[in-house]
Amino acid sequence: MFLKSLKNILYIFVLISVNGCNEKAAQASKPPNILFILSDDHTSNAWGVYGGILEEYVQNTHIKRLAAQGALLENSFCTNSICSPSRASILTGQYSHKNKVYTLNEPLPRSHPNIAQTLQAAGYHTAIIGKWHLNGKPEGFDFFKVLPGQGKYWDPVFKTNDQWVDGHDGSHGVQIKGFSTDIIADLSISHLKERDPSKPFLLFTHFKATHEPFDYPKEFASLYKDIDIPEPASLLDFGPKTSGRTFEGQKLEKLAERWERATNEPDSYWTSYPGLPYELEGLDSIEKRKRIYQKLVKDFMRSGAAIDKNIGKILDYLEESGLAENTVVIYAADQGYFLGEHGFFDKRLIYEESLRMPFVIRYPKEIKAGTRIKEMILNIDFAPLMADYAGIEKPTYMQGKSFRALLNGKKTLRWRNEIYYRYWLHHPDRPAHFGIRNERYKLAYFYGKGLNKKGVHPTQTKPEWEFYDLQEDPKENYNAIANPKYKELVKNMKTALIKLREQYGDTDPDHPELQLAISQEP
Repeated sequence: MFLKSLKNILYIFVLISVNGCNEKAAQASKPPNILFILSDDHTSNAWGVYGGILEEYVQNTHIKRLAAQGALLENSFCTNSICSPSRASILTGQYSHKNKVYTLNEPLPRSHPNIAQTLQAAGYHTAIIGKWHLNGKPEGFDFFKVLPGQGKYWDPVFKTNDQWVDGHDGSHGVQIKGFSTDIIADLSISHLKERDPSKPFLLFTHFKATHEPFDYPKEFASLYKDIDIPEPASLLDFGPKTSGRTFEGQKLEKLAERWERATNEPDSYWTSYPGLPYELEGLDSIEKRKRIYQKLVKDFMRSGAAIDKNIGKILDYLEESGLAENTVVIYAADQGYFLGEHGFFDKRLIYEESLRMPFVIRYPKEIKAGTRIKEMILNIDFAPLMADYAGIEKPTYMQGKSFRALLNGKKTLRWRNEIYYRYWLHHPDRPAHFGIRNERYKLAYFYGKGLNKKGVHPTQTKPEWEFYDLQEDPKENYNAIANPKYKELVKNMKTALIKLREQYGDTDPDHPELQLAISQEP
């Protein structure tokens, strides 16, 4: 009897072992799964893996974990630094003028090709959970559960196929109690558990954090209490006069005005902020600017701490379930964000803090741990990379290109050495502009017109040029457009800018005045 029981136990053990081996073998033989985790505005300065004054303060255990196990992009950039357009570029591999998402109010055109459709057609199970922000119904996804518009940090509503109504309306969605970052991670793990395991998966996990109002779970409420966070050197930049900048920008004092309105009009204002009321009365301009900065940066890092915690939760699940080895894991932010640099908050601009797009990727089968990539990558390159991992030749609709070879340590002489950027949502404080950046220099033309795009301000601004030497002036504190030593260089960069606009098909045929302007002397 004992021997018979022992045989049964051994049989069950062998059966489990064989099944486990078979599952691992099946995973190994399939194209890799792709998990793309995206946060909102989580600027590289607040990741703690790119250096900077916040490096010793941010909570980044699992961001560092990914970077240590995979590759970090040192020079990744967005093509239009604002939420909806950047997300559209990630999905389509196209600039805004190609996918038609210019500002914050356009949906992707119906049946417009995207990476989810492409991988779905190749046999992938595709899903998106969290922030969508593209107004129209998601296409190419077998499953979606997304926030309406920006969504809420607390007790958020989610829209699915059954409750879908175009736009930001969430009245037909389903509310889930709790904090959005925790909920989105938990929904993502639940979805992975319930997926069809016979198919490789493409899952977009999109957090609302760290978007304004920079909220956070209660467990992080005391983080940074009684600590003064270091200030950026340009925090006390109060205007263009000293820098030669050609516009005012989104000053920190405007954020303080929002806090005041949210305090005084809690039932009618567009959002609420943590930690209100926040006392600023009786302070001079310098004291006030410094105090505004402390609240902004602390709230931002607290919100980021919740992201890092939940990245860890997802990574743990991948390892426990045996999925980690055959899953490409990406964590990125949709653009950068100003945390007091130049006295700013918000994004939108071609300046480095806004333009830079932090990105880390892990794929144990191919990417050497601790890799750092210096080449200039754009968000239009992400979709071609995902297609490449899925074994699909780059679709013709994509303008970007896969950088898989770079991740694997293979250099290419044909990689880009300059990038093109364009911001469309014109406002006098943040004029519409386009520009070019190479490894050392940056040239931007602030043309200052809305060009009839949705949500733009009707007031036009005087067209202006800005030029920065990123080696001599890495923080872009001095507009050197009038410096005679750069005259010939500026001329050459304008020629290169025109060529890039032609290369990507962004030539403004309906606005010949823009072409005329960039052909003239600044």
